[in-house]
Amino acid sequence: MTPYNIPKHLTGLSEEELKISRSQFGYNQADNIKKNIWYTMLLDILKEPMLLLLIAVAIIYVIVGNYSEAIFMLGAIIAVSGISFYQDNRSKKALEALEKLNEPLSTVIRNSKVIRIPTHEIAVGDLCITEEGKMINADGEIVHSNDFSVNEASLTGESFSVFKSQETEDRKVYSGSLTVSGLAVFKVEKIGAETKLGKIGQSIQNIKGEQSPLQIQITKFVKWMAIIGIVVFLLVWAYSFWQSRDIIESLLVGLTLAMSILPEEIPVAFTTFMALGAWKLMREGIIIKRSSVVETLGSTTVICADKTGTITENSMHLKALFDYKSNNIFDEADFNSPELSELIAFAMWSSEPVPFDPMEKTLHQVYEQTQADDQRKNFQMIHEYPLEGKPPMMTHLFENGLGERIIAAKGAPEAILAVSNLSEGEKEKMRQHISDFGKQGYRVLGVAKSNFEENDFPEKQRDFNFEFLGFTVFYDPPKKNIQEVFQKIYDAGIKVKVITGDNADTTNAIARQAGIINETPAVNGAEIIHHTETELIELSKKTTLFTRMFPEAKLAMVNAFKKDGEVVAMLGDGVNDAPALKAAHIGVAMGSKGTEIAKAAASLVITNDDLDKLITGIAAGRRIYANIKKAIQYIISIHIPIILIVSLPLFLGWIYPHIFTPVHVIFLELIMGPTCSIVYENEPMEKDTMQRKPRKMTETFLNWKELSISIIQGLTITAGVLFAYQFAVQKGSSEETTRAMVFTTLIFANVFLSLVNRSFVYSMFESFKYKNRLFPVIIGTTLILLFAILYIPIFAGFFHVTGLNIPELGMTFLIAATSVLWFEMYKWIKRRK
Repeated sequence: MTPYNIPKHLTGLSEEELKISRSQFGYNQADNIKKNIWYTMLLDILKEPMLLLLIAVAIIYVIVGNYSEAIFMLGAIIAVSGISFYQDNRSKKALEALEKLNEPLSTVIRNSKVIRIPTHEIAVGDLCITEEGKMINADGEIVHSNDFSVNEASLTGESFSVFKSQETEDRKVYSGSLTVSGLAVFKVEKIGAETKLGKIGQSIQNIKGEQSPLQIQITKFVKWMAIIGIVVFLLVWAYSFWQSRDIIESLLVGLTLAMSILPEEIPVAFTTFMALGAWKLMREGIIIKRSSVVETLGSTTVICADKTGTITENSMHLKALFDYKSNNIFDEADFNSPELSELIAFAMWSSEPVPFDPMEKTLHQVYEQTQADDQRKNFQMIHEYPLEGKPPMMTHLFENGLGERIIAAKGAPEAILAVSNLSEGEKEKMRQHISDFGKQGYRVLGVAKSNFEENDFPEKQRDFNFEFLGFTVFYDPPKKNIQEVFQKIYDAGIKVKVITGDNADTTNAIARQAGIINETPAVNGAEIIHHTETELIELSKKTTLFTRMFPEAKLAMVNAFKKDGEVVAMLGDGVNDAPALKAAHIGVAMGSKGTEIAKAAASLVITNDDLDKLITGIAAGRRIYANIKKAIQYIISIHIPIILIVSLPLFLGWIYPHIFTPVHVIFLELIMGPTCSIVYENEPMEKDTMQRKPRKMTETFLNWKELSISIIQGLTITAGVLFAYQFAVQKGSSEETTRAMVFTTLIFANVFLSLVNRSFVYSMFESFKYKNRLFPVIIGTTLILLFAILYIPIFAGFFHVTGLNIPELGMTFLIAATSVLWFEMYKWIKRRK
């Protein structure tokens, strides 16, 4: 646990007090969050159109006295709702696991010990510690603070920082606000729904989350199919009644057709694919906030990466010190030199007393190792100018009991040179040093000191008269595997942009070492802010490195990429990355070294900070999107023959007009459902997936070419099955034999189609190399059930079929193979082209 200089009288809740508080006020979470209890899930499933159709058919069978069919329909209702419940439950559990991982930890004092707990465990009366970059997770009153300022924009809409302490008139802090600087200990007064944010949350809880583009397209498609189903159902019912004058029989025919049209597998498949995709990524160390992000990941066209902690290790090793007075550069071995004592001391004093930034931690360590007399306990911070300006700097004022004062500043070397009392000639020499260090990939900070005896401190830190002391030279090396990572990104057709607060020379050097392709000069953040939107879009196309970027400039560039039609993934770990992370299509935060505010703003968190995980995420997004398309194309292709086999014999006046009854259609639905949503979800990625260009977010999930392929596949299967029908009839076969021929041909065709559609590019035999253990399970089960229906008398009687002899069975197999496997020739021609 990070050491905190907390007064000893702040002991926090004891175990007994915690129990009392918990029983009185509960946990720090909204009380009225609707839980998905199993029976509510079941009721939702029973409202599904397919289940309602099944129930209607079962009731009709009971009315007409066909009890065996009614029992089968009851079994089908249980099976269909069971499959849906299993899928919904898997999805729900996956999302719950993600929610749990997304919960931030909070730091509290209990029993005089500083501990970290899940945020929902904060209790009323707890002493919470918050520090720079942390989110405040409960309402309370400050009892101790150290140069504490807070941003309350989430409540007030005002983006500026407010300084607060136990002495100020306003001592309250609120859940959802962000600690901008310093540290505070506050006593928790309100938690969960009782906080200010909780009350706002209750009023917006019923607002539905925004649907993703793919979700909208699929919903529209299913709605249109449902409308078509209703219209066709009414037409067939009317036509059948006009022919037979039997309302019950005609109603069954209409309902059979309605069941064959309704593609209820599609929304189930979409939800399952997304939720399980997110859950699988979670096991890989990629935490996703919303499952729809999985879909967006596969469309990423631009990755905007912050440099420090994202491309680099964020280890901030102090490589060298440049002392201005002696005009010497000192390596690590010489840090104990007496000439460096003042530079090291003021570099440390200009850092936070309780450092969390890697550079400041290093400066504190170097101070400890090199200073004979550690003065930190003797001096208290009396005033602070937080990090601000473009480029930024910060100043701290300390004083001891004797009234002796230390005024120390550090920041971007350009900012420190601008406020120091050097001549222009000296400044030019220093700029040459900055450039030399930068070209080696080093991160440089300027250090300065000042004297000020009065207590009426200047409003701005730049108004002090600063004496320049020198530079601290840090080296933050690129991550070990970063070159391979960027190569994979480029191979996937994705552009890389670096958006950093560091200077151009350092960024250029690190980009070169990391393998980032760059052929244009870097652009400075100060220039960006004056450009128009059109100019920014032009700049975004040709520039790779954006340096000396501050939060507003980072946000402006992300918005420019979005306006240009790019799908933007923003990678960052700092407080200043938060606005850009929030604005990007996919905000990616580093889980290990990233700040809490960056994680809160991001939609995706990489737990171990390994950028290679982003490639895993993009690959998963592409795999899932491709598999959804395969599943939907399979469903469209296999639904077409079912619809036409139910309707055409009736409309064309063929000898056996009711070749399929509801029991046949529902049997086919029971096979198709798992194939679509379980088997295709488990399908591995095709071999060149990560060498293709990203798909456009604007394109529909099935374009006309893809849709026409599925329709043609469906029509050729229909032609094959109707050929089997006529073949049987011409032979003089009975209705039972004809039905067996038609039913068997369609089942075989379904098996072939599920295998052929594993890839729309590679051959079926190539696909066998990609193991999907669920395919043999589903195909094996389907064939066992088919042969049971054909050759076990009780089942054959129930399905109104008769067993086929070897030639008939061979004929159905041959027709099914011909009506599906022609597509392999199409794929071969496509590959040749």
